[in-house]
Amino acid sequence: MELKKINDRVSVSPQILVEDIAAIKQAGFKTIINNRPDGEAPDQPTSAEIKAAAQAEGIKFVEIPMGREGVSPEMIAQTQSAFAGDEPVLAYCRSGTRSTTLWALSQAGKQDAQDIIKAAANAGYDISHLSNHLVQQAD
Repeated sequence: MELKKINDRVSVSPQILVEDIAAIKQAGFKTIINNRPDGEAPDQPTSAEIKAAAQAEGIKFVEIPMGREGVSPEMIAQTQSAFAGDEPVLAYCRSGTRSTTLWALSQAGKQDAQDIIKAAANAGYDISHLSNHLVQQAD
């Protein structure tokens, strides 16, 4: 499991496994967000499997799958809601890029666009191509 810290409360990760849930709990995460649709890869655990393991450990599980259709306003609103609290959140997808993208778009208007881009870059994700969307969202 490879956790990439966006800020003090938000981390992203490539695909997690059921056996990672105990370590995720031990790391202090209270919510897991799945941004990966089921069935992208034959060896990928289903969202239901991860959800059951997370809930068994007392971790909230939120599904906001982002597939080929891209981002919708509803997905951004769901992501804002999932990140609304003060507790640590882990979002995952295949590589962490979709999770970082949704986090960034959910922060538009709440943070400066360049600060969002810098936080993502510090975690290893180049989202500079979103800069116009982040600024437009803030207007």
